[in-house]
Amino acid sequence: MAKQLYVVGVDGSEWSKRAVERAIKLAEKTGADVSLVYISEDFNSNPLATRGVFQDGINHQKEEKNIIKNILEPIIKSTSLPSVNTHSVVLWGEPVEKLHQYVKAQKATMIFVGRRGRSRVVDLILGSVANKLAHYSSVPIVLVP
Repeated sequence: MAKQLYVVGVDGSEWSKRAVERAIKLAEKTGADVSLVYISEDFNSNPLATRGVFQDGINHQKEEKNIIKNILEPIIKSTSLPSVNTHSVVLWGEPVEKLHQYVKAQKATMIFVGRRGRSRVVDLILGSVANKLAHYSSVPIVLVP
């Protein structure tokens, strides 16, 4: 049997940190690896919708370094266990689509996401990532309160 992989959607919120904690605790018991996935929306891909709202020409490499340093590394440092192989990745694009693609490509066995993201308003207007994933995913989703 192949090694299990738990994918955790991370956005820097307290809810996503709790999802990481839950995934790591379960991984310690099951021997699974844990992959933290931060997805940054690429506003450059839709310039008409974002013109004048977001700065033009986001430097992806610089932004990824900031995300790793300020969001992913602190979460890994505060939640990691020596017995659990934990790594992180930053992807660009629409969060549900990219997370779904990553899960399929990596043959993940479970997805962990926080019940809420960074913004209740965005969740109300656009729908939550967790809710959308429930319609896309072919693997179990753990929704962490």
